[in-house]
Order: sequence, then structure tokens, then C-alpha cells
Amino acid sequence: MSGDSFEAVFSHATIAIIVSNEQGRIMSANRFACSLFGYEQGEMSSLNIDALVPSTVTSRHKQLRANFMADPQVRAMGHGRDLYARRKDDTVFPAEISLSYFHQSDSLFVVAYILDITFKKDAEHALLEQKRRIEQLNSELEQKVVNRTSALMATLNQLEQSKNELAKALATERELGELKSRFVSMASHEFRTPLSAILTSASLVEKYPSIEQQEKRLRHIQRIRSSVNHLNDILEEFLSVGRLEEGRIEPRKSWVELPRILNDAMIDLEDMLKQGQRIQTEFNCPEPVLTDKSLIRKIIVNLLSNAIKYSSENKTVELKVYVRDKRVQIIVSDEGIGISEDDQKRLFERFFRAKNATNFEGTGLGLHIVAKYIELLNGSIELSSQLGEGTTVTILLPHENYSAN
Repeated sequence: MSGDSFEAVFSHATIAIIVSNEQGRIMSANRFACSLFGYEQGEMSSLNIDALVPSTVTSRHKQLRANFMADPQVRAMGHGRDLYARRKDDTVFPAEISLSYFHQSDSLFVVAYILDITFKKDAEHALLEQKRRIEQLNSELEQKVVNRTSALMATLNQLEQSKNELAKALATERELGELKSRFVSMASHEFRTPLSAILTSASLVEKYPSIEQQEKRLRHIQRIRSSVNHLNDILEEFLSVGRLEEGRIEPRKSWVELPRILNDAMIDLEDMLKQGQRIQTEFNCPEPVLTDKSLIRKIIVNLLSNAIKYSSENKTVELKVYVRDKRVQIIVSDEGIGISEDDQKRLFERFFRAKNATNFEGTGLGLHIVAKYIELLNGSIELSSQLGEGTTVTILLPHENYSAN
């Protein structure tokens, strides 16, 4: 290929090619270079190569050019950094620049190959902006997912809470329905018996007008009085349950001599004792204790009346009370019908009655009330029983370790 052919290749190349000498003077520039930098053909020959470098990096470019002349290599410029070239009108554009060299007549010449990469940079910037936008959208989407998930979890929690509340409400309503049914059944039975006795005795009293029949009249009057007292006891139990449920009963503590309270309770129960029944006591409480006198009395009366009611004639009911180790221990034992293991599990429920107690008077509220009273006094209750052998109830109540004095 002739020299003219090489000149044609140089002139018509679609890449800017600039040849400069050791001093940096441009010796030759092809048409594409002139067009790229905005110069007329041949106008660049009078320029120094530094004129094509942005003014902000001119001094550094001179040092880089000197380094290259000292150790010329075929290589690309601008490793790890962006390069820019300056046009005649001082505008700049991003560029890719590769260098080569050759010697001629003992002189070193540098050849620069320059590409305008404006479109490439724009595409890169567009890609980076798109990537940034995608990352932003992903971040926003993730945040939306987090927010939606959080909102969904909150909704699920609310639904679960509503479900639990509804279940509790239904359970409560079901329990109230069962209690109402049991109450109606119990009340109809418990009220009918004393009311029938009152009506019968009242009718019979009218048939004994003479003085000689006074004894018969008194017997029926006593029966009426007993039935009225029984009705009063039933109503009192209903009222006690209501007050306990509403939290209207609070302990009122005072210094109490337990033996006196216990003896008074036993006197009140003397009329309940069957033929040959007796209450055997063992007290070891020499000093007064700080407790609620009324609640203690009601607890003792209830437990003793149960022991008497469910025991047959000629049986002994034991009442033991001890004050020791900072606590009051009350034990009531009988030799009655006893309670099955299955029934013992539900014995403190409202209106519950053991299977073998259905022929005895009672509302099924007594032990429930006793347990609530003991709870108000911060105590505990335990029950042990065997069918046909009797029952023992043990109560433990806290006791302040000092006397009334």
C-alpha cells in the first residue's frame, strides 16, 4: 500500500486522530478530529495539544504529557477516571483517548485516538438514573409491603381480639344461661318445699281453735317459723352472691376472740342437730386475732351446718381451731355421706350440688360463698372426702403476729 493510501486512511478515518511532537505541538489532525473539535481543516496545526484539554486540568496534563514522553507506551488514557476534551468554543465533551507513538528522524511523535462518548455517557447516566429509580421504586414497594403487612397484622390482631372477645361474650352468655336455668330449677324446688309447709301449717292452725289444742297449734307455728327462716337463708345466700360478684363486700378487720365467735355460732345451730348428734371442739387460740368477725362467723356457720345436714343421727361433728405460725387453722370434720372425687372438682362452683346431695335441702351456693369469703381474707381452703366416710374441710388464714395490746 502506497503512502497516498495511508494518507487517505488517515484523512477519512471515522475516529479523531491527532499527531503531536515532543513539545506538544499538533503536527497533523485528520478531518474527523477537526470536525469533532470545531476547527477548520489545517487550523489545528498551529495549536498545542494542551488547547484541547479543559482549562481546569491543563497544568496536570502538561505533567502527564512529560511523563509519557519520558516513558512512551501504547495505552489508553484515564484509567479509573473520566476524561474530557475541549472544543474551539470552550465547550467540553466526554472522551475516550488512546495513545501510541513512533520515531522519525530521531524525533518522538505521539498519536492520540479520540472518541466522543457523549452518547455513551448519556446512556450510562440514563441507565444509572433508571437503576436509581428502580432501586427507589423497590424501596418504596418494600416499604409499602412492610406497611401493608403491618396493617394486615394489625387487622388480624384486631380480628383475633374481636374473636376472643366474642368467644368470651358467648361463653359468658352461655354461662349466664346455664346459671339462669340452674337458678330457676333450684329456686322452684327450694322455695316450693318451705312455702308448701307454711301453707299447710297455716291451714291446720285454723283447725285447732280450742285451748286444749294449743300444743298442736304451737307445733305448726314452729314449722312455719322454721320454713320462713329457711326461705330467709336462701334469700341471704342469693344476696351474698350478688354482693360478692359486684365487689361490694370488703373485709372489716378488728380484734376478735375466736372462741366466743365459735361458741355463738354453735348455739345458733343447736336447733339443726339431729337426734344424738353433737359438736366436739378443740380450740387453741388464747389471744385475739385481727380478722373480719362477720366473715369468720358466716364461714363457720356454713361449714358446720353442712356437716350437720349431711351427717346422720348419733354422729359427731368436729370443729378444731388453732392459732400458730402466723396463721389461723380451722378444721371441720364430719362422718356424713361424703363427696365423690368427680364432684369435688366442681364443689365450689355456683349452684353446683353433688350427685348424692340432691335429696337434701340446699342451693349449691354455700361453699361457693365460703370460698369467696376466704379469698377476701387472703386465705386458702382444702377439702378431702370419701363417699360414705365423711368430709374434712381445712381453712388457713393469715394472722398478724402481735396481740391486741
